Amino acid sequence: MEAHGIRVVRRTTGGGAVYHDLGNLNYSFITDAGEAESLAMERFTRPVVSALRGLGLQAEASGRNDILVEGRKVSGTAQRLLNGRILHHGTLLFDTDSNMVAGALQAAPEKFRSKSAKSVRSRVGNIRDFLETDMDLPSFWTYLKTALAGEGFITGSLSPEELEAVEVLKRGQYDTWEWNFGHSPAYDMMNRRRWDGGSLEARVSVKEGRITGIAFLGDFLARRSLDSLAEALEGVLFRREDVARVLEQCPLQDYFGEISKEEVLETLFYIQGQNETACD
Repeated sequence: MEAHGIRVVRRTTGGGAVYHDLGNLNYSFITDAGEAESLAMERFTRPVVSALRGLGLQAEASGRNDILVEGRKVSGTAQRLLNGRILHHGTLLFDTDSNMVAGALQAAPEKFRSKSAKSVRSRVGNIRDFLETDMDLPSFWTYLKTALAGEGFITGSLSPEELEAVEVLKRGQYDTWEWNFGHSPAYDMMNRRRWDGGSLEARVSVKEGRITGIAFLGDFLARRSLDSLAEALEGVLFRREDVARVLEQCPLQDYFGEISKEEVLETLFYIQGQNETACD
């Protein structure tokens, strides 16, 4: 994600991660919730499936919240219920970059086993690839508006005041590290790396985005106990720049011998497989 400049934003609805680019069309239905049966996913996927079939595609709703074309996932959906109103939104992979989808979304292996799929790439598809007659994304969007709303479609635009309110909400909430990562559930992690200065293992406990416990192990040549470093890191946000600021204030050679600050950070924030060619 960092290597390709892909931003991460947490959403209020449930479900797994979604990859967005300019080839991915997103839609939302907002309406009164009504009775329990009106909350069913099928109520909202049905018109989208019908619209895709109108283009000659073999579309169907599948599982809890997917829409498939010829067995390939082209849409995922999610919902949120609040104050008697329901937001149902979904993706439509029209002409998205499949290399980026496969590289950015690394689901748990058991998910693939349960779906008899080998990878993200083998499971998802682009709507454009299934069309008998090619069209671009703006044409697809124009078609959908007619297919979903018929003669009842009404266009509109936000006022400058509303747009500014959107921008304020974006800056104050959705752009913040606290919103996107600080609400993560408590977790423990362990990373181990081998450097010229010795092996280094980091064990970290995190709650609400902050370090609640940390320990360093290995055969590096420490000259003093690491207890004081662990104490200094407790309560610090578990993100690279915050940990780096603490390390910069410490006599790292006394703690880690010939292992450098960058190598300590690489150990802490190392992601298994991040250097593998996941898109190949």
